[in-house]
Amino acid sequence: MMTTIVTTKGQVVIPSKIRRRLNIKRGTKVYIEEDGHHNIIIKPLNEEYFGHVAGILNTKGRLSRQLLEERTKEKEREK
Repeated sequence: MMTTIVTTKGQVVIPSKIRRRLNIKRGTKVYIEEDGHHNIIIKPLNEEYFGHVAGILNTKGRLSRQLLEERTKEKEREK
């Protein structure tokens, strides 16, 4: 188990070991949810995540590709 501290701004640092394993890099967006049992779940919204959920909506990957393309465009605008 790893621990971290919440800052006065509500920010939390994800330990580097976890960031490397989950391919979380600077600018990676994350999805945050509560599970109803006082737990917080953080999921990185990166290529691996979209690859994992591809097919759930039976869009044959079109939705995943479109989301990744939009994210790429967002990154270019942020530069």
